[in-house]
Amino acid sequence: MTGTKTILVDVDPSADIHPAVDRAIWLAKHYEATLELFICDYDPYLVSVKAQEYVLKQRRDLLSELAAKVSAEQVPVVTDVVWDHPIDEAIVRKAVDTRPLMVVKDTHYHPVLKRTLFSNTDWNLIRHCPADLFLVKPKILSESVRVLAAVDPLHEHDKPADLDRRILSIAQELTNRAKGELSVFHAFDPTSAIASASITVATPIAVPVAQVTAALEEQHQEALTKLTGEFSVPAERVHMHQGVPRELLPAFTEQQHTDILVMGAVSRRGIKSIFIGHTAERVLDRLPCDLFIVRPTGFADRASSTLTAL
Repeated sequence: MTGTKTILVDVDPSADIHPAVDRAIWLAKHYEATLELFICDYDPYLVSVKAQEYVLKQRRDLLSELAAKVSAEQVPVVTDVVWDHPIDEAIVRKAVDTRPLMVVKDTHYHPVLKRTLFSNTDWNLIRHCPADLFLVKPKILSESVRVLAAVDPLHEHDKPADLDRRILSIAQELTNRAKGELSVFHAFDPTSAIASASITVATPIAVPVAQVTAALEEQHQEALTKLTGEFSVPAERVHMHQGVPRELLPAFTEQQHTDILVMGAVSRRGIKSIFIGHTAERVLDRLPCDLFIVRPTGFADRASSTLTAL
């Protein structure tokens, strides 16, 4: 991770509980970082400066209470409140200005559906936040934190070649700092390759499915073994599965009692189209764990240079 030793925490002033603050305290202790508690508020109907200042004072009072909690944990803390909108763009501006180690934010869990309901703010931060983004679920971490790094060593989803190494480097650093356990997940789906192989320019041809699948599996396994070998991940903690990643990953994280899933962000059509791939876009709401989104090298500089275009 790049940036200063400050963790920027978005605080929801309308919430009764603040899991992001609790998780940020945990992170700050392990990274020896300062927390910056940040509130962005805005009401288009409050046009007078006096009314706005009244609301901002309430927000400062809330941050003072939360800062006292942070200080009691022997973690350095500062606070900031702004009158700005939309919230995601205000957070992006703050992150561009301060270059934090990461941005930490709550997500909202719906117990009936057993899924997280990501807001527009969450999705926009996933696409545009210049810093690594830590999205927190309201759950207690395991005593020995289980970190899972999801990688794509053959870059089938257009990820930059070095992004998997960043994912594993950051996941390994977090695991080591927390004295936890790191595992790696990769899924490959042979369906598209088989479909492509069955069509020639002239006529469709029969494809030996078993042979093609076996060859693909060997290719993926070799790439995964080479990648994880660079980080000395034990073979028993490297998991490769055949199937559609978006269908396998939520169930796998639940089965493994994963606490934190580390994934990468990719861009296909420039900075305004940042997202974390078809797989992640379809699994985010169904993940039972925290999500740590890693940015490609140089992402913060590109985000800064295009901030005014958001």
